[in-house]
Amino acid sequence: MARRPVSIGTWSGLIAAALVAVFSLGTLIAVALRAEEFSALSSYDWAAVRFTVVQAALSAGLSVAVAIPVARALSRRAFVGRGVLVTLLGAPFILPVIVAILGLTAVFGKSGIVSKLLFWAGLEPLSIYGFHGVILAHVFFNIPLATRLLLHGWGAIPAERFRLAASLRFTSRDVFRHIEVPMLRDLVPGAFAVIFLICTTSFAVALTFGGGPKATTVELAIYEAFRYDFDLGKASLLALIQFAICAVAAGASMRFRVPQVMGGALDRTVLRFDAATPVARLSDGIWIVLAALFLLSPLAALIVDGAAGLLHLPASVWLSALRSIATALGSAALAIALSLALVLVAQRWAWIEGVGMLSIAASPLVMGTGLFIMIFPFIDPAALALVITALVNAVMSLPFVIRAIAPAVAGSEAAYGRLADGLGMSGWTRLRLVTLPRIRAPLGFAAGLSAALSMGDLGVITLFARPEQATLPLQIYRLMGSYRMDQAMGAALLLLALSLGLFYIFDRGGRGRAHT
Repeated sequence: MARRPVSIGTWSGLIAAALVAVFSLGTLIAVALRAEEFSALSSYDWAAVRFTVVQAALSAGLSVAVAIPVARALSRRAFVGRGVLVTLLGAPFILPVIVAILGLTAVFGKSGIVSKLLFWAGLEPLSIYGFHGVILAHVFFNIPLATRLLLHGWGAIPAERFRLAASLRFTSRDVFRHIEVPMLRDLVPGAFAVIFLICTTSFAVALTFGGGPKATTVELAIYEAFRYDFDLGKASLLALIQFAICAVAAGASMRFRVPQVMGGALDRTVLRFDAATPVARLSDGIWIVLAALFLLSPLAALIVDGAAGLLHLPASVWLSALRSIATALGSAALAIALSLALVLVAQRWAWIEGVGMLSIAASPLVMGTGLFIMIFPFIDPAALALVITALVNAVMSLPFVIRAIAPAVAGSEAAYGRLADGLGMSGWTRLRLVTLPRIRAPLGFAAGLSAALSMGDLGVITLFARPEQATLPLQIYRLMGSYRMDQAMGAALLLLALSLGLFYIFDRGGRGRAHT
């Protein structure tokens, strides 16, 4: 391992760490200085706090509970298309939230497929709005993540254990009790904590399906206090409560062992004697089919309904798409630059990498509220709406980017650090010739993930943007609000294509052959 950092300079890492600290902790301090007494919160605000915790806990619990039999079925079955299905389960963060919301509406809304079937059966149609709508959306988003996390757990169980269980004539119940339950005991708490954190900071779902006294989250309450009442004191106090909730959830998620969401060896199935019975085959088949229908039918409905609307999109949608692309590219570039600076300098000071993980306990609206308070006395925040959106999205994606590239950087330094030191290579030359070629694949994946996350974000932009500054997700939300659902579906299909396209381009470019 090299003794000195391999980044362009130690100062670049320290500057990156300072910038991240300002966005994560500095905005929190700005919020705290504007916070009022806790008595300033109304019963409506405290109801939002309770609803946030309850819906996040219930969403995480349901997601993990459903993911256990789905992951178990996928781990012990080989069938045509299994690899494709597992791949789809590995991309829950790439799907723009507003796109999934429209897909869910097309299936479960009052005019959706399920409601039409209920109407033909003489039953009342479903209402996707309110408490159950928020839960449904969060379960839809997080079943894939929970399934992928647990799949890694099943994939990590040595095949020899199942062979030993067969030699001991274990029943299916014995296998589950003595082999699978210990693995689940390790992974389920961490998966629950991660999903709880995601559901706590979910803004677009609450904005679309929530609202009202019984279905308002803290994030939505911050938005309402800021956007409609311009009550910075209440928004600040709510932001502090939100940060506290996220900090507890983030601490819990780091306390438990949760595997990386990307990885290999998931397509290899172990021969399981306990899965050979007709009952086991039927049970596994039912879980896989139901999960596939639940997860893929909204996307299929969106594609079908959005194809027609795609041809009649107004010019404002295309302009919004250009703004989103520019914002996403800027956010991805900044996220990669910050992450590289932090990870490379962390080869000397390991604590630097931890600074990049601070944003996991923050939320975009908390950062946005703090930034508004900080810059409002000097400049109109709306003038910097797209810049602030790109900056916040970059900082929020840092935990994922750092986790993607840090192992590759450490491996490169372990293998070639001493040789580079012996040749006197440092700075930009060392980064260009030694490090970058060997982290190209994870770097491409991280850039694609960051760009896709920014492309689909509907958070900070809602606080700052003027009507003429809307990004594509915000434009889709406005089309939904004006009941122009055909155009909203078409714009959502465009957003889906652009998000997946950006991810594919970066990821594919990273996997190309590196020339040193």
